[in-house]
Amino acid sequence: MRSRFAAVSVLAAAALLLTGCVDNSTPAAGGGGGASAGSSVSPDAVVVKKNDAIAAMLPEKIKTAGVLNVGMANNYPPNEFKDGEGKPAGWSVDLTNALGQVLGLKVNFDIGTFDNILPAIKAGKDDMGMSSFTDTAEREKQVDFINYYSAGIQWAAPVGKTVDPENACGLKVAVQATTYEDTHEVPAKSKACTDAGKPAIEIFKYDAQDQATNALVVGQVDAMSADSPVTLYAISQTKGKLQPAGGAFEVAPYGMPVAKDSAFTPVLQKALQALIDDGSYTRILTKWGVESGGVKTADINVGAKG
Repeated sequence: MRSRFAAVSVLAAAALLLTGCVDNSTPAAGGGGGASAGSSVSPDAVVVKKNDAIAAMLPEKIKTAGVLNVGMANNYPPNEFKDGEGKPAGWSVDLTNALGQVLGLKVNFDIGTFDNILPAIKAGKDDMGMSSFTDTAEREKQVDFINYYSAGIQWAAPVGKTVDPENACGLKVAVQATTYEDTHEVPAKSKACTDAGKPAIEIFKYDAQDQATNALVVGQVDAMSADSPVTLYAISQTKGKLQPAGGAFEVAPYGMPVAKDSAFTPVLQKALQALIDDGSYTRILTKWGVESGGVKTADINVGAKG
Protein backbone atom coordinates (compact mmCIF):
# COMPACT_ATOMS: atom_id res chain seq x y z
CA MET A 1 0.00 0.00 0.00
CA ARG A 2 2.81 2.41 0.29
CA SER A 3 0.48 4.86 1.65
CA ARG A 4 2.82 7.82 1.66
CA PHE A 5 0.06 10.11 0.50
CA ALA A 6 -3.16 8.61 -0.78
CA ALA A 7 -5.46 5.66 -0.25
CA VAL A 8 -5.64 2.06 -1.30
CA SER A 9 -8.50 -0.18 -2.42
CA VAL A 10 -9.35 -3.37 -0.62
CA LEU A 11 -8.21 -6.77 -1.85
CA ALA A 12 -10.69 -8.35 -4.22
CA ALA A 13 -9.88 -11.38 -6.35
CA ALA A 14 -6.10 -11.46 -6.06
CA ALA A 15 -6.04 -15.04 -4.86
CA LEU A 16 -7.62 -16.23 -8.10
CA LEU A 17 -5.26 -14.15 -10.20
CA LEU A 18 -2.24 -15.50 -8.40
CA THR A 19 -3.03 -19.20 -8.63
CA GLY A 20 0.03 -20.96 -9.98
CA CYS A 21 2.02 -17.75 -10.22
CA VAL A 22 2.71 -16.21 -6.84
CA ASP A 23 2.75 -18.07 -3.54
CA ASN A 24 1.12 -15.56 -1.19
CA SER A 25 0.38 -17.96 1.63
CA THR A 26 1.53 -17.14 5.13
CA PRO A 27 5.27 -17.88 5.46
CA ALA A 28 6.31 -20.79 7.63
CA ALA A 29 7.19 -18.34 10.37
CA GLY A 30 4.36 -15.96 9.56
CA GLY A 31 1.51 -14.81 11.71
CA GLY A 32 -2.22 -14.73 11.45
CA GLY A 33 -5.20 -16.08 13.29
CA GLY A 34 -8.50 -14.65 14.37
CA ALA A 35 -11.11 -13.31 11.98
CA SER A 36 -11.10 -10.73 9.22
CA ALA A 37 -12.45 -8.30 11.78
CA GLY A 38 -11.38 -9.18 15.29
CA SER A 39 -8.44 -10.22 17.41
CA SER A 40 -5.79 -12.24 15.63
CA VAL A 41 -2.88 -13.98 17.33
CA SER A 42 -0.72 -16.59 15.61
CA PRO A 43 0.42 -19.70 17.46
CA ASP A 44 4.08 -18.63 17.16
CA ALA A 45 3.49 -14.96 17.97
CA VAL A 46 5.88 -13.08 20.23
CA VAL A 47 4.15 -12.92 23.60
CA VAL A 48 4.76 -10.03 25.98
CA LYS A 49 3.46 -9.13 29.43
CA LYS A 50 1.07 -6.33 30.26
CA ASN A 51 2.83 -3.19 31.46
CA ASP A 52 0.60 -2.02 34.29
CA ALA A 53 2.20 1.42 34.50
CA ILE A 54 1.61 2.16 30.81
CA ALA A 55 -1.85 0.57 30.78
CA ALA A 56 -2.87 2.79 33.69
CA MET A 57 -2.28 5.81 31.45
CA LEU A 58 -4.89 4.76 28.88
CA PRO A 59 -7.75 7.16 28.21
CA GLU A 60 -10.78 6.09 30.25
CA LYS A 61 -12.87 5.26 27.18
CA ILE A 62 -10.34 2.72 25.88
CA LYS A 63 -9.55 1.38 29.34
CA THR A 64 -13.22 0.77 30.10
CA ALA A 65 -13.90 -0.88 26.74
CA GLY A 66 -10.86 -3.14 27.10
CA VAL A 67 -10.56 -3.17 23.32
CA LEU A 68 -8.12 -1.55 20.91
CA ASN A 69 -9.91 -0.89 17.62
CA VAL A 70 -7.40 -0.83 14.78
CA GLY A 71 -8.19 0.24 11.23
CA MET A 72 -6.44 -1.91 8.63
CA ALA A 73 -6.57 -2.72 4.93
CA ASN A 74 -5.11 -6.20 4.84
CA ASN A 75 -3.81 -6.41 1.29
CA TYR A 76 -0.11 -5.54 1.50
CA PRO A 77 2.03 -8.61 2.29
CA PRO A 78 4.15 -9.10 4.29
CA ASN A 79 3.07 -6.06 6.29
CA GLU A 80 -0.62 -6.83 6.58
CA PHE A 81 -2.61 -9.31 4.53
CA LYS A 82 -4.98 -12.27 4.72
CA ASP A 83 -3.60 -15.73 5.34
CA GLY A 84 -4.89 -18.88 3.65
CA GLU A 85 -7.95 -18.85 5.91
CA GLY A 86 -8.71 -15.19 5.32
CA LYS A 87 -7.42 -14.10 8.73
CA PRO A 88 -5.23 -11.05 9.41
CA ALA A 89 -1.54 -11.85 9.08
CA GLY A 90 1.76 -10.06 8.72
CA TRP A 91 4.42 -8.44 10.83
CA SER A 92 2.31 -5.35 11.52
CA VAL A 93 -0.47 -7.63 12.77
CA ASP A 94 2.00 -9.30 15.12
CA LEU A 95 3.28 -5.91 16.26
CA THR A 96 -0.24 -4.63 16.89
CA ASN A 97 -1.09 -7.70 18.94
CA ALA A 98 2.04 -7.16 21.01
CA LEU A 99 1.02 -3.54 21.62
CA GLY A 100 -2.36 -4.78 22.77
CA GLN A 101 -0.67 -7.14 25.22
CA VAL A 102 1.46 -4.34 26.67
CA LEU A 103 -1.72 -2.30 27.19
CA GLY A 104 -3.80 -5.21 28.43
CA LEU A 105 -6.31 -4.75 25.62
CA LYS A 106 -8.01 -7.12 23.20
CA VAL A 107 -7.14 -6.11 19.64
CA ASN A 108 -9.98 -5.75 17.16
CA PHE A 109 -8.85 -5.38 13.55
CA ASP A 110 -11.39 -3.24 11.74
CA ILE A 111 -10.72 -4.47 8.21
CA GLY A 112 -11.83 -2.27 5.34
CA THR A 113 -10.60 -0.04 2.55
CA PHE A 114 -7.52 2.02 3.17
CA ASP A 115 -9.17 5.34 2.39
CA ASN A 116 -11.67 4.84 5.23
CA ILE A 117 -9.05 4.45 7.98
CA LEU A 118 -8.19 8.08 8.67
CA PRO A 119 -11.86 9.19 8.63
CA ALA A 120 -12.69 6.36 11.06
CA ILE A 121 -9.92 7.52 13.40
CA LYS A 122 -11.00 11.15 13.19
CA ALA A 123 -14.61 10.12 13.90
CA GLY A 124 -13.59 8.07 16.94
CA LYS A 125 -14.65 4.73 15.42
CA ASP A 126 -11.08 3.40 15.47
CA ASP A 127 -8.46 4.16 18.10
CA MET A 128 -5.56 3.88 15.66
CA GLY A 129 -4.56 2.62 12.25
CA MET A 130 -1.93 0.08 11.25
CA SER A 131 -1.75 -0.17 7.50
CA SER A 132 1.70 0.84 6.23
CA PHE A 133 0.94 4.54 6.37
CA THR A 134 3.90 6.66 5.43
CA ASP A 135 4.04 9.63 7.75
CA THR A 136 3.92 12.84 5.71
CA ALA A 137 3.53 16.49 6.63
CA GLU A 138 0.28 16.58 4.65
CA ARG A 139 -1.20 13.68 6.58
CA GLU A 140 -0.12 15.18 9.88
CA LYS A 141 -2.68 17.92 9.29
CA GLN A 142 -5.33 15.25 9.86
CA VAL A 143 -3.79 12.86 12.41
CA ASP A 144 -0.70 12.28 14.52
CA PHE A 145 1.70 9.40 13.84
CA ILE A 146 3.70 7.17 16.14
CA ASN A 147 6.60 6.15 13.92
CA TYR A 148 7.52 2.47 14.00
CA TYR A 149 9.48 1.58 10.85
CA SER A 150 11.54 2.99 7.96
CA ALA A 151 10.80 1.76 4.44
CA GLY A 152 12.16 2.72 1.05
CA ILE A 153 10.85 2.22 -2.45
CA GLN A 154 12.10 -0.88 -4.27
CA TRP A 155 11.54 -1.85 -7.89
CA ALA A 156 11.50 -5.42 -9.20
CA ALA A 157 11.97 -6.88 -12.67
CA PRO A 158 11.91 -10.35 -14.22
CA VAL A 159 15.05 -12.37 -13.61
CA GLY A 160 17.55 -11.72 -16.39
CA LYS A 161 16.05 -8.35 -17.37
CA THR A 162 17.95 -5.18 -16.49
CA VAL A 163 15.69 -2.32 -15.39
CA ASP A 164 16.94 1.00 -14.05
CA PRO A 165 14.25 2.88 -12.07
CA GLU A 166 16.00 6.14 -12.97
CA ASN A 167 15.91 5.34 -16.68
CA ALA A 168 12.58 3.60 -17.22
CA CYS A 169 11.18 5.77 -20.02
CA GLY A 170 8.83 3.81 -22.27
CA LEU A 171 8.50 0.87 -19.86
CA LYS A 172 5.31 -0.60 -18.42
CA VAL A 173 5.38 -0.40 -14.63
CA ALA A 174 2.88 -1.97 -12.22
CA VAL A 175 1.85 -0.27 -8.98
CA GLN A 176 -0.86 -0.71 -6.39
CA ALA A 177 -3.51 1.94 -7.02
CA THR A 178 -3.42 5.12 -4.93
CA THR A 179 -0.16 4.27 -3.22
CA TYR A 180 2.67 6.79 -3.18
CA GLU A 181 4.28 4.88 -6.04
CA ASP A 182 1.10 5.42 -8.08
CA THR A 183 0.36 9.02 -7.12
CA HIS A 184 3.86 10.45 -6.86
CA GLU A 185 6.95 8.36 -7.48
CA VAL A 186 6.33 6.73 -10.87
CA PRO A 187 4.40 9.72 -12.32
CA ALA A 188 7.32 11.98 -11.38
CA LYS A 189 9.71 9.65 -13.18
CA SER A 190 7.39 9.58 -16.19
CA LYS A 191 7.19 13.38 -16.29
CA ALA A 192 10.98 13.57 -16.22
CA CYS A 193 10.95 11.32 -19.28
CA THR A 194 8.48 13.42 -21.25
CA ASP A 195 10.18 16.66 -20.20
CA ALA A 196 13.34 15.24 -21.75
CA GLY A 197 11.50 14.35 -24.94
CA LYS A 198 11.46 10.62 -24.16
CA PRO A 199 8.48 8.21 -24.03
CA ALA A 200 6.37 8.30 -20.88
CA ILE A 201 6.28 5.41 -18.42
CA GLU A 202 3.05 3.47 -18.88
CA ILE A 203 1.62 3.01 -15.39
CA PHE A 204 -0.51 -0.08 -14.77
CA LYS A 205 -2.64 0.31 -11.62
CA TYR A 206 -4.00 -2.63 -9.61
CA ASP A 207 -6.32 -2.73 -6.62
CA ALA A 208 -4.05 -5.10 -4.69
CA GLN A 209 -0.29 -5.57 -4.58
CA ASP A 210 -0.62 -9.26 -5.40
CA GLN A 211 -2.24 -8.30 -8.70
CA ALA A 212 0.62 -5.94 -9.52
CA THR A 213 3.15 -8.66 -8.69
CA ASN A 214 1.27 -11.19 -10.81
CA ALA A 215 1.22 -8.80 -13.77
CA LEU A 216 5.01 -8.69 -13.62
CA VAL A 217 5.37 -12.45 -13.21
CA VAL A 218 3.21 -13.20 -16.28
CA GLY A 219 4.92 -10.57 -18.43
CA GLN A 220 2.17 -7.96 -18.70
CA VAL A 221 4.56 -5.27 -17.43
CA ASP A 222 8.30 -4.69 -17.40
CA ALA A 223 8.71 -3.78 -13.74
CA MET A 224 6.84 -2.99 -10.54
CA SER A 225 7.34 -0.45 -7.77
CA ALA A 226 6.34 -0.88 -4.11
CA ASP A 227 7.65 -0.43 -0.58
CA SER A 228 10.97 -2.19 0.01
CA PRO A 229 9.64 -4.88 2.43
CA VAL A 230 6.70 -5.54 0.11
CA THR A 231 8.82 -5.90 -3.01
CA LEU A 232 11.42 -8.10 -1.35
CA TYR A 233 8.66 -10.32 0.05
CA ALA A 234 7.04 -10.56 -3.40
CA ILE A 235 10.36 -11.55 -4.92
CA SER A 236 10.79 -14.28 -2.31
CA GLN A 237 7.32 -15.67 -3.06
CA THR A 238 7.69 -15.89 -6.85
CA LYS A 239 10.10 -18.84 -6.85
CA GLY A 240 13.00 -17.27 -8.74
CA LYS A 241 10.94 -15.38 -11.32
CA LEU A 242 11.70 -11.85 -10.07
CA GLN A 243 14.74 -9.91 -8.92
CA PRO A 244 15.39 -6.47 -7.40
CA ALA A 245 15.85 -3.67 -9.93
CA GLY A 246 18.41 -1.43 -8.28
CA GLY A 247 18.46 -0.66 -4.57
CA ALA A 248 15.92 0.91 -2.22
CA PHE A 249 15.51 4.67 -2.33
CA GLU A 250 13.37 7.47 -0.82
CA VAL A 251 13.43 5.93 2.63
CA ALA A 252 10.59 7.31 4.76
CA PRO A 253 8.89 6.53 8.09
CA TYR A 254 5.84 4.35 8.59
CA GLY A 255 3.50 5.62 11.29
CA MET A 256 0.48 4.44 13.26
CA PRO A 257 -2.15 7.17 12.84
CA VAL A 258 -4.09 8.33 15.91
CA ALA A 259 -6.52 11.19 16.40
CA LYS A 260 -4.91 14.62 16.41
CA ASP A 261 -3.77 15.65 19.89
CA SER A 262 -5.27 12.49 21.38
CA ALA A 263 -4.48 11.49 24.96
CA PHE A 264 -3.86 8.02 23.55
CA THR A 265 -0.85 9.16 21.50
CA PRO A 266 1.77 9.27 24.31
CA VAL A 267 0.45 5.99 25.72
CA LEU A 268 0.84 4.19 22.40
CA GLN A 269 4.28 5.74 22.01
CA LYS A 270 5.34 4.37 25.41
CA ALA A 271 3.93 0.93 24.59
CA LEU A 272 5.93 0.78 21.35
CA GLN A 273 9.07 1.98 23.09
CA ALA A 274 8.62 -0.75 25.71
CA LEU A 275 8.54 -3.37 22.94
CA ILE A 276 11.66 -1.85 21.37
CA ASP A 277 13.50 -1.77 24.69
CA ASP A 278 12.74 -5.36 25.72
CA GLY A 279 13.62 -6.80 22.28
CA SER A 280 10.10 -7.96 21.39
CA TYR A 281 9.92 -5.50 18.51
CA THR A 282 13.11 -6.80 16.93
CA ARG A 283 12.00 -10.41 17.36
CA ILE A 284 8.78 -9.67 15.50
CA LEU A 285 10.57 -7.95 12.61
CA THR A 286 13.22 -10.68 12.42
CA LYS A 287 10.53 -13.36 12.28
CA TRP A 288 9.28 -11.79 9.05
CA GLY A 289 12.71 -10.86 7.64
CA VAL A 290 12.08 -7.10 7.72
CA GLU A 291 14.39 -6.14 10.57
CA SER A 292 16.52 -3.90 8.33
CA GLY A 293 13.89 -1.17 8.60
CA GLY A 294 13.58 -1.32 12.37
CA VAL A 295 13.81 1.81 14.51
CA LYS A 296 15.36 2.34 17.94
CA THR A 297 13.08 5.12 19.11
CA ALA A 298 9.29 5.45 18.98
CA ASP A 299 9.05 9.01 17.71
CA ILE A 300 6.01 11.12 16.87
CA ASN A 301 5.36 12.92 13.58
CA VAL A 302 8.77 12.40 12.01
CA GLY A 303 7.34 13.07 8.56
CA ALA A 304 6.96 16.81 9.06
CA LYS A 305 10.49 17.03 10.44
CA GLY A 306 12.01 15.29 7.45
